[in-house]
Amino acid sequence: MGIFGSKKPAASAPARAAQPRGASAASGALSIIGTGMTVQGDLDANGVVKIEGTVDGNVRAAAQVLVAKGGSVRGDVETTEAVVGGTVSGAIHARERVEIQAGASVHGDITTRRISVAEGGTLNGLIRMDETAEAREERSAEPKVEVWPRPSAPPSAQRQSGSGVRNAVPPRAPAQPS
Repeated sequence: MGIFGSKKPAASAPARAAQPRGASAASGALSIIGTGMTVQGDLDANGVVKIEGTVDGNVRAAAQVLVAKGGSVRGDVETTEAVVGGTVSGAIHARERVEIQAGASVHGDITTRRISVAEGGTLNGLIRMDETAEAREERSAEPKVEVWPRPSAPPSAQRQSGSGVRNAVPPRAPAQPS
């Protein structure tokens, strides 16, 4: 019969490819952006995203984002584990681990628990370690403190304190002769 009508049982199950750390059968499928392919817009996947081409937008994957040699992302990456062999121009937020391979480059801030940068890998940005998504949310939810300038007093009413801060002092009454 044809492709869809075959009733022959499979002789043996095909060998299963090794899954990246953090990936499981329940975590979703492998999505590949192939060489020569350009995606304009954000990507959102439940499993693993492998980028061999170009993504102009943010990439979010539950398990892992792999940017292969020659691949590029112009946007932020959010995942459990990020492995960069190509170029990322944007922030990387990885809940567990970021690996920057030899010849790879990241131009943006990284937030993760663990990081590995191979010799020859380039990183231009800030690194925040041991910060979970919950800590980021708490930090961003904290009230911002605004500092208002003090009204300035005339120079004759100011004195220099030991801490280097100028305080306004009321003028003294002239001394009465006794």
